[in-house]
Amino acid sequence: MSVTIKQISEISGVSRGTVDRVLHGRGRVSPEKEALVRRVAEQLGYKPNLAGKALAARKKSYAIGVLLTAEGVSFFDEVIRGVRQAAGEFSDYGVTVVLKTIKGYDGAVQLQAMDALSRQVNVLILNPINEPEIIQKINELAGSGVQVITLNTDVDKSRRLCYIGPDYFRSGQAACGIMGLLLRGSGKIGILTGSVKILGHNQRIAGVRSVIRERFPGLSVEDLDETGDDDVRAYAAASRMLREHPDLDGLILVAAGSYGVCRAVLELPEERRPRIVSMDSVPTTVEMLQTGVIQATVCQQPFTQGYQAVQRAFRYLVQGESPPEERIFMETEIRIRETV
Repeated sequence: MSVTIKQISEISGVSRGTVDRVLHGRGRVSPEKEALVRRVAEQLGYKPNLAGKALAARKKSYAIGVLLTAEGVSFFDEVIRGVRQAAGEFSDYGVTVVLKTIKGYDGAVQLQAMDALSRQVNVLILNPINEPEIIQKINELAGSGVQVITLNTDVDKSRRLCYIGPDYFRSGQAACGIMGLLLRGSGKIGILTGSVKILGHNQRIAGVRSVIRERFPGLSVEDLDETGDDDVRAYAAASRMLREHPDLDGLILVAAGSYGVCRAVLELPEERRPRIVSMDSVPTTVEMLQTGVIQATVCQQPFTQGYQAVQRAFRYLVQGESPPEERIFMETEIRIRETV
């Protein structure tokens, strides 16, 4: 028996109209409600019947490109799952999704991949490196008719269609707020970021510093280093930081690499281990939460990010619908041991 909108409405606790808008892209729904409806629909095994609404005689087909710096970063597993879920749903409209991943934050590598992929697609979705050459390429693509949606992280002042992802400044504020409470407003902390080339990571650091200024002046940032979103590099960076600053009370991790950081912390005697606030809930982070090495983690709805990015590209191409906002933020979620 097929799953109905009524059933999804009853279980998710939202109106049938809201469910209809989410499942068929008919209007604006808050990210929280959209995520809830899609989660319930997925759990019930809902399969949209799009065949009868396919483009008129499939007179025109579209391609959406997705380019992610995802290799070796488990966070992106859920983003990719969201991309693939949306790709499967919209394939009945004659829309194909081309997914490519690269490793690291080398602007030249991303630029080359953008150039190759943009020749095949009508819209390009990517999590961009914040470098002038990348911004220039985004602007060139927009000028040539290939719109760009930035996913998970944004860039400074470009002609991209919209940004879909977390509010990095707010998530940095949340992380520092938790750390301030853990340390009772006073202590020495270190910050481990992914890359200074990523705007979102820098925005999180700015969020951390803003809370220190405004709420916890007793906290001081003693050191900052990059992990490259890589556990091996994160282990080395954290080991150095802990060696050079043995009196650190806390570590705030504003990007990936949490497992490598935790391995370095676990080499210390228990009484010398700093408190840790991390980002996201990948399996290794959950493991460290459950064992008490990490005290809290700030999450950003990766599945919804991937799904919504493809959905917005689809609406733009097929329905001629521009995004309702320039920046579409995900809900900031905080998880502790008891909630994972």
